[in-house]
Amino acid sequence: MKEIERLKEILESSRRAVFFGGAGMSTESGIPDFRSAGGIYSETLHQEFAPEQMASHSFLMAHPEEFFDFYRRRFVYLAAEPNPGHYALAELERRGILAAVVTQNIDGLHQAAGSKTVYELHGSIRRAHCMDCGAHYALDYILHHRPIPHCSCGGIVRPDVVLYEESLDTATIEGAVAAIRAADTLIIGGTSLIVYPAAGLIDYFRGSHLVLINKSETRADARAELVIREPIGDVLHAALPDVGGMCDTPKRTLVE
Repeated sequence: MKEIERLKEILESSRRAVFFGGAGMSTESGIPDFRSAGGIYSETLHQEFAPEQMASHSFLMAHPEEFFDFYRRRFVYLAAEPNPGHYALAELERRGILAAVVTQNIDGLHQAAGSKTVYELHGSIRRAHCMDCGAHYALDYILHHRPIPHCSCGGIVRPDVVLYEESLDTATIEGAVAAIRAADTLIIGGTSLIVYPAAGLIDYFRGSHLVLINKSETRADARAELVIREPIGDVLHAALPDVGGMCDTPKRTLVE
C-alpha cells in the first residue's frame, strides 16, 4: 500500500514525531469505545441515569456506590493488552523518532507496551487517590474495596480519571502542548476529534507532516498530508522501517 510506504518515509525523516490518539487505538485491544454505535455510552445501563451522568463528578459525590459499580464494570478491562500499534509507538520512541504520545485513553496500554513519554489527557485507571488527604493508591485498591473504597483517613479513594464536569490537569496539558508545538510530524490516530478541549490541542501543530489514521472522517482530514483508513495497529506496525527486533511480541493480535 502506497500510503504505508509514504508513512514509513515520513517516519524515517522525523526526529520529533508526536502521536495523538483516542479510543480507536484501544478498541483493537478489545476495549470498547465510548461514542460509537456499540460503545459504552450507547448502552442503557441504568433505568434512571444515562452513562454520561454516571461518569460525572456530581454522580460520584451523590451516588458513590452506584458510581464505583459502574466504573468497575465499564471502565476497567484487566484482560486488555497492548496491540501491535502500541508496541510500534514504543519502538519509534526507543529509536529516537517519536518524542511523545498524547492520549485521550485511560487504560495505560501505551506504558504497558514500553512508551516512556505519555501525556494522559483524561488520566488513568491505573492510579487513584484519596479525595480528603491525597494519599495515592493503585487500581487494585478500588477493585478490592467494595462497595466504596475508603482511605485510612476515612475519605473516598477515587480513580485518577477526568470525569464529566472536571477540568484536565494543567501540567499534562502544558506538556502535551509543548510536545505538539515542537513536533516535526503529528500522527493523529483512532480519534473522532470531537471531544474538547483535548481535540483542540492538534491546532498547536506547526510541523511539516500531518498524518491521520482513522476509520471515519474528521475535521483534520483536509489539513492532513496523508489520510489512512486502515486499522491503526496494522498501519503503525507496517510503517516501522524494520520490525524484526521491535519487541518481544511483535506479531500479537489482541482481538482474537
